[in-house]
Amino acid sequence: MSRVALLSNPRSSGNKSLLPDVRAFCAAHEDIFHYEVEHVDQIGLALQRIARVKPRVLVINGGDGTVQAALTEIHNGRYFGDVPPPVAVLPNGKTNLIAHDLGAEGDPMETLRRVLDIARSDLDRHIVERELIELSGGTSGGRPVLGMFLGGAGLADTMLYCRHHLYPLGLPNGLAHFLALVLGLLGVLVGSRGRFLPPRTGLLKISVRKQGEMQGQFAFLMVTTLQRLLFGGSMPGAEKKTGSMQLLLIERSPRALLSALFAAIRGRLGRHRLRGVHLQRGDEIRIEGDQSGVIFDGEIFEARADQPLVLTPTPPISFLRLAA
Repeated sequence: MSRVALLSNPRSSGNKSLLPDVRAFCAAHEDIFHYEVEHVDQIGLALQRIARVKPRVLVINGGDGTVQAALTEIHNGRYFGDVPPPVAVLPNGKTNLIAHDLGAEGDPMETLRRVLDIARSDLDRHIVERELIELSGGTSGGRPVLGMFLGGAGLADTMLYCRHHLYPLGLPNGLAHFLALVLGLLGVLVGSRGRFLPPRTGLLKISVRKQGEMQGQFAFLMVTTLQRLLFGGSMPGAEKKTGSMQLLLIERSPRALLSALFAAIRGRLGRHRLRGVHLQRGDEIRIEGDQSGVIFDGEIFEARADQPLVLTPTPPISFLRLAA
């Protein structure tokens, strides 16, 4: 039995320089089973073969699309039966939200070494459970996909602006994210449609089962089961053992956005009701719009009026948390 199974996607941008070091590390450690795929369509077969070696930990090494595809296959394919091994994620993508939530930050090789050390010891104190979000509907076509973070409305527009206009400049990821945040805020504050600003989002209708619906233009839409976010932030109520997905929705107005920003900086977001800021938990969330794009763990989907995106939580699965 291998202690660690490592699933790598060589086509992920972060692996262009990292993969030679990963291969050398795996060759030097017999208790790592390393499997490489050339396309996300091969991940199902890869997991089927990985299941045969019965690893104690499954590590995913790739971008956001690789992580999403692997989580989807783990849940739908049931290659490991009812108890899949805990999942760890190397910080090897652009945003690394899932890796960040699990305490995996900085050098991916150091993270891999840390995972191997943990796999050789007592795993129990490092295992945490997270629900996944199952997305169906929209224009995705086939079976539902699974992930842990969805961004929509102005947030999705800002993320896409960062991907298409800032990443190509070769800026460090942290700087690109900061500039995108500033430009996104500026677009709401000045109400401008300047070419150097992210575009204005269209109308959306958000429905939370048993809690009603909200319709309008929104600066920020986020649905997640993560606890930690970028810039050192965390979801309000993250320390509570509550289930279901958490929705944060901010109306497109300077007052609402600034109120939410200052409350988040002070660690008070969600403690008091803020006008134009909606924070809810739900077990079914529907997103409808006029061909409005959302980003689900790095992949783009469209919410349409006649084909709404439907989000539901899955039963929790185990992840490996590196932070103490």
